[in-house]
Amino acid sequence: MTNSWRFTALGDRHRALGSGLEDWNGMGLAWSYTSGDPDAEYMAIRTRAGLMDVSGLKKLHITGPAASHIIERATTRNLEKLMPGRSVYASMLDDGGRFIDDCVIYRNAPNQFMVVHGSGQGHEQLTMAATGRDVSIRFDDNLHDLSLQGPLAVDFLEKHVEGIRQLAYFGHMHTALFGRPVTISRTGYTGERGYEIFCRGQDAGMIWDRILEEGQAMGIIPCRFSTLDMLRVESQLLFFPYDNSEVYPFENGDAGDTLWELGLDFTVSPGKTGFRGAEAHYRLKGNERFKIWGLKLEGDKVPGNGAPVMRRGRKVGVVTQAMHSPLNHWTVAIARLPLDCANDGTDLVVACDTHGEIRARSHSMPFYDVDKKRRTAKG
Repeated sequence: MTNSWRFTALGDRHRALGSGLEDWNGMGLAWSYTSGDPDAEYMAIRTRAGLMDVSGLKKLHITGPAASHIIERATTRNLEKLMPGRSVYASMLDDGGRFIDDCVIYRNAPNQFMVVHGSGQGHEQLTMAATGRDVSIRFDDNLHDLSLQGPLAVDFLEKHVEGIRQLAYFGHMHTALFGRPVTISRTGYTGERGYEIFCRGQDAGMIWDRILEEGQAMGIIPCRFSTLDMLRVESQLLFFPYDNSEVYPFENGDAGDTLWELGLDFTVSPGKTGFRGAEAHYRLKGNERFKIWGLKLEGDKVPGNGAPVMRRGRKVGVVTQAMHSPLNHWTVAIARLPLDCANDGTDLVVACDTHGEIRARSHSMPFYDVDKKRRTAKG
């Protein structure tokens, strides 16, 4: 564990599975296990269900009369349409209209919100927007986040939580699980129907153990954090900063990508103004330097992150994350490509240090569940 100042209550469980608790966002998480198999974990989430500790996400409680106003200022979403019991995915920008973080905003009551974000500047952005306002922002590191993802997740939970099957996509409910208070949100990062279970740190171990013990017959298994990389590639889910210019800098220019380049412009509520970076965001439309786009690769060899993408012998882009699916029998990747390659059918080559040259073709995303019917399924 390196430089961690936050600690998951599930550390002993992860160590028992062979994790070294690698740091992410200040918390030692189970990026990998020496036991188990990432392909088996991927298959569990795609066909049954898997349980993952994503407590490294930062949870902020924002309360008070000005709560909605500061979130409106700090994020791209219109909160007047967000009712209690609902959540929404949003972006955050700097003054220049460049992406600095994403988050999920949960409305719990008229003046009570929870904002969950990753390793970007979300906390700082909200704190800055709160200056001089009647609002309280509290960072909650006791609140753990257990992510139960996969088509059988609802079948398991409905044995214990009344009404869970009727919970809509991006809805959440305050309830009990195994006799402990929890908030269950129908969200996730896998492209499957899934649920995030927010619980107290003192309850996290028991809930983790019960789900794995009682779910064993259904094929529910623990999953390492890096399994998300396989799932997110197929489902067009970006991971800041690993798909961004902070990791893959421009040759001539500062780090910072626009929502138009990342394909995240949908996170801006129609017609919304007044959020940080709004004017620059709208002005930058049509000035894209690249596009986040997909690649389908020949064979089953997976190029490493940062592998150059070549066209006619010249480097034109870079792979940010790739995977081979034992279920769908394809090798696919997220890449940063020039605009004239962001289409279906441009022939390219990925220059992999390990496997040599791999033929590829540009392809729109998502690759899997294109209509997003699995994650949004009803009943």
